[in-house]
Amino acid sequence: MACVLEAPLRMSVLSEVTASSRHYVDRLFDLDPQKVLQGVMLLYLLQQETSSTELRTECAVVLGSLAMGTENNVKSLLDCHIITALLQGLLSPDLKFIEACLRCLRTIFISPVTPEDLLYTDATVISHLMALLSRSRYTQEYICQIFSHCCKGPDHQTILFNHGAVQNIAHLLVSTSYKVQMQALKCFSVLAFENPQVSMTLVNVSVDGELLPQIFVKMLQRDKPIEMQLTSAKCLTSMCRAGAIRTDDSCIVLKTLPCLVRMCSKERLLEERVEGAETLAYLIETDVELQRTASITDHLIVMLADYFKYPSSVSAITDIKRLDHDLKHAHELRQAAFKLYASLGANDEDIRKKIIETENMMDRIVNGLSESSIKVRLAAVRCLHSLSRSVQQLRTSFQDHAVWKPLMKVLQNAPNEILVVASSTLCNLLLEFSPSKEPILESGAIELLCSLTQSENLALRVNGIWALMNMAFQAEQKIKSDILRGLSTEQLFQLLSDSDVNVLMKTLGLLRNLLSTRPHIDHIMSTHGKQIMQAVTLILEGEHNIEVKEQTLCILANIADGTTAKELIMTNDDILQKIKYYMSHSNAKLQLAAMFCISNLIWNEEEGSQERQDKLRDMGIVDILHKLSQSSDPNLCDKAKTALQQYLA
Repeated sequence: MACVLEAPLRMSVLSEVTASSRHYVDRLFDLDPQKVLQGVMLLYLLQQETSSTELRTECAVVLGSLAMGTENNVKSLLDCHIITALLQGLLSPDLKFIEACLRCLRTIFISPVTPEDLLYTDATVISHLMALLSRSRYTQEYICQIFSHCCKGPDHQTILFNHGAVQNIAHLLVSTSYKVQMQALKCFSVLAFENPQVSMTLVNVSVDGELLPQIFVKMLQRDKPIEMQLTSAKCLTSMCRAGAIRTDDSCIVLKTLPCLVRMCSKERLLEERVEGAETLAYLIETDVELQRTASITDHLIVMLADYFKYPSSVSAITDIKRLDHDLKHAHELRQAAFKLYASLGANDEDIRKKIIETENMMDRIVNGLSESSIKVRLAAVRCLHSLSRSVQQLRTSFQDHAVWKPLMKVLQNAPNEILVVASSTLCNLLLEFSPSKEPILESGAIELLCSLTQSENLALRVNGIWALMNMAFQAEQKIKSDILRGLSTEQLFQLLSDSDVNVLMKTLGLLRNLLSTRPHIDHIMSTHGKQIMQAVTLILEGEHNIEVKEQTLCILANIADGTTAKELIMTNDDILQKIKYYMSHSNAKLQLAAMFCISNLIWNEEEGSQERQDKLRDMGIVDILHKLSQSSDPNLCDKAKTALQQYLA
């Protein structure tokens, strides 16, 4: 691909370039594309061993300035293999030239158009960069900046960690240069993120006799620059979430958490408030005590309401630049606020109540569900999901604001990451005490949920079947029939043979809810009996855990409770033998579930009970009941005695 560079460059940069390279630089500003192409000579000169070090250094400086221009400039330089040329330059003995190459590399790598993987294509590059860290404060600053920008995900973290990043960078945290300190700190914040291996290592590293967590805590102090406070809070947050620091450690409760709450205040810049809220949301996400502490620190819940007030009304803004800035950050602020509210309300009922009582909160969530920004929509759904765990709110606020309507709209057409959280929320809205259950049903939810059960995405399959299970609980017969029709027997078998145990358990839960109350049991078994019995047999014969088998036996017990349905068990000797086998199983839960089946089959007051009792006696069931009536397990003993009484009555 042609290497074309766009021109605008500050004249101050040009004044640094001597006459020897001006000839080539001038061509970069020429309108004739052919002459512009000749500007690539800079790269050629950079790589010539015969060029003087001064000239090669100047070339690196000018190329770095070009890289600061447009993204197209960077793309063109990448097409000309600038990274290879600059990495080659790092082998030079001349420090000034190395620094110029690193500065240019730094500028190229922090551009969004540069693939981070380019740093890792040659294994020797990372080792060489580690070795160059000791050369000067500039090599330290640029290399740490390159690492922190190019460390995206666990693979990159592992490569840097294995090349000694922790040991090589730790001492830079106490550098006399603020820029070096900051870049080293940023490095640790990306290395430790969601990485237990790095976090567990960091917690034991010391510099000048002081452990890293203590150094990070010092950097959190109010007299330190905000950027430093925020980044060290991110390091401590990652270490805490990875289990390297306890959630009740004073450095988290008394230092990190209050620092992050401070970052959410009105005094801070909008971008600092975004980062503070997002980091705090991550810190407290899974710990109820931290959620409680945060909720009562500096009126955080009320403070976050201010995040929704950007941009301010246009009449109040005379400064266009300010309006532009506010507009740019408004989405990010709303996203951060929703995320933090979601974390705060994840477990505690009182906190959820406070959040919902915050001014216009439910309206803001409902509006967030239909925002153009996917990130805001996702955060709003997360917030709604967190609040939907409250029985009280499902009965009140959720109903008052008809939250189910925008939620159903979100479910019609959204990326998977939103669908997963939205369908989880729907599961809660379909619980039997939720007033939203009926209108959701009327709006075509069954079809939507049945389609989710066919998704390749595991979480969506689980949520689809889970929501149907909730929907079927104590439902009327028509709804149950609609669910079975929507799922189809084929899909039901597919779900019962799913490799994921969650899908299997939720499908069995659905079957159990469908097969409840006698008329429903008899009706469903008259239309789907053969297939359901087949599925039950398959599971009882398969390699499944205790919970799966117990749930399956409970389904059989429900079938045995039907009036006509129980005949499907009595005429199936294979199933009867399986029930007998589980009565003598080593696991008491399975024994108990099998006994429920027997009790329902032999119950005296029902038609045909005598014939059923005789058949089961002939199979040796009464002998097993006598044995179980002597069991040391009180539940088994009681259940066996109750069953034996049916024979005596």
